[in-house]
Parts: sequence; structure tokens; C-alpha cells
Amino acid sequence: MPFDFKKEYKEFYLPKDRPSIVTVPPMQFVAVRGKGDPNEPGGTYQKALEVLYGIAYTIKMSKMGDHRIEGYFDYVVPPLEGFWWQEGLHGVDYARKADFEWISCIRLPDFVARADFDWAAEEAARKKKIEPSSAELLTLEEGLCVQCLHVGPYDTEPATVEKMHAFAAEQGYELDFSDVRRHHEIYLSDPRKTAPEKWKTVIRHPVKKL
Repeated sequence: MPFDFKKEYKEFYLPKDRPSIVTVPPMQFVAVRGKGDPNEPGGTYQKALEVLYGIAYTIKMSKMGDHRIEGYFDYVVPPLEGFWWQEGLHGVDYARKADFEWISCIRLPDFVARADFDWAAEEAARKKKIEPSSAELLTLEEGLCVQCLHVGPYDTEPATVEKMHAFAAEQGYELDFSDVRRHHEIYLSDPRKTAPEKWKTVIRHPVKKL
């Protein structure tokens, strides 16, 4: 049975719809950086998703071809994630989507080495006709965070964020946004197949002890 990161690491991918404090270890991703409204049809964000999924699934399906990855095990491709920020703000302003800066990413298993990543980028470019030059192999360690499951449209996230911040303060933590610690979302639902009121998104914000 394929390894499923969501099920094996429920504390990171399947939290409750009430805030909690979590310490997130280092993880590696295929990532693409960009700017602008993610809802723009055919925009930079939509093109980034093509690159991310193209490379992620090329690595997963390498078992079917000649390229052998040391330590490979079959797995379910983890959900899409995103780190979001706007110049001059801690957190994000959902009314200013055009000002978004972002890192969109998909987690990769630890067995993926640089040579495997480079191979997958070239293979995806050849087979899927994508331009992979924007993709990078990124390792991030979020560390101490407050997180919560948000159920509903993305534009209603501020209510969940407010609840998270209140909980963190009650527990003796303060927000710790920086140039490397961002507003983080993990998308558990496919918006093409699920009604907006049922969308499930993990929201995570960096904190530190007071």
C-alpha cells in the first residue's frame, strides 16, 4: 500500500478545526516562486501548478521507467501547499490578492536527491511540455507554529486566523513572521470537485514563546 503522508503525519496534515501548537520538522519540496493574484486565469500561479504537478508525478511514477531512485518507495503525492505574504504586512490581506507574493510547493519524500530532482525536471519538460526552469528543490523547517483546519471558502479564512491568534496568545505565544516564516496553507480539497463551503485548508502561522 502506498505511503500516505497525510495519514502517517496527521498532526501536520489533518488537524482539528480548533487551533493547536505544533513543531514542524524540516521537509523538502518542489517549489515555484511568484507574484500576483492566484485566481488569474492562465496567470503565473496557474502555470506554476503545472510545473509542480508535472515534476511531482514524474518522481512518483519513476518506478515505471528506467530511472532508479535510491531508497524509493511508493507513495501518494502529498497535497499542494503555499506560503503567502505581501510587502509591508505580517500575514496577508485577502482584499489585495494582486499584491500576493508566494511560494507554491508540493512535498517530496526525503529519498529525492538533487540528481533525481534534476532528472525529473528534464523528464517532465520532455514528456509534459512544461518549462521547468522556475522549479527548485527547497528545504524548509517551519519550527514552532499555531495551526488550524479551516472549512469553507478561502475568503473566509480571516475568521479562522483570528481564532488561531487568540489561542496562541492565551497559550503564551506571540506571532513570529519574518522573511522566512510565512502564512502557510495546505490544500486538502480539490476546488474543481468540491463545493466552496466544504473546502478544507490547513492554516499555519509561525509563533514563538513569550
